Amino acid sequence: MEPSLPFIADLRGADLHGAGLRGENLTYANLHRANLHRANLTGAILHRAILTDANLTGAILTGAILTEAILTRAGLWGAILTDADLTDAYLTDANLTGSILLGANLTGACLNTANLLGADLIRANLTRANLTGANLTRANLTGANLTGADLTGANLTSAILTGAILTGAILTRAILTDTIGLN
Repeated sequence: MEPSLPFIADLRGADLHGAGLRGENLTYANLHRANLHRANLTGAILHRAILTDANLTGAILTGAILTEAILTRAGLWGAILTDADLTDAYLTDANLTGSILLGANLTGACLNTANLLGADLIRANLTRANLTGANLTRANLTGANLTGADLTGANLTSAILTGAILTGAILTRAILTDTIGLN
């Protein structure tokens, strides 16, 4: 008997504005260009989901599992990702302006050239994250773990780094103007 393949939801371009998807299992789902504006995805499982160019503006993703998800160029303005697991997720060129990532796990995540302007990353785990060229202007990284993170060319102007762990972090050509809490 052949092993069964997981059901893969094809929701490309779907309008899920304000949808209640709390706790839903969307593993491997294709949500390319989907509109998830203000959707409630609390505790949802989006492991290896494709969210390229998706609109997640104001979405609630508290405790969501987005491990290895592809969020390239996704719009996450003001999204709430408190305690979300984004281990090894791809967020290249994603816009996380003003997003809340309190205690989020971004271990090994690819955030190169992502916009995290004013993002709240208090106690976030960014161990080995790729933040090359990312915009972290006015981001709050209080108590964040940036061990081994690559911040080459990142803009940390006026970012708060009080209590952040930067062991082995790469800060080559990073802009550190008016950074708070950097020893």
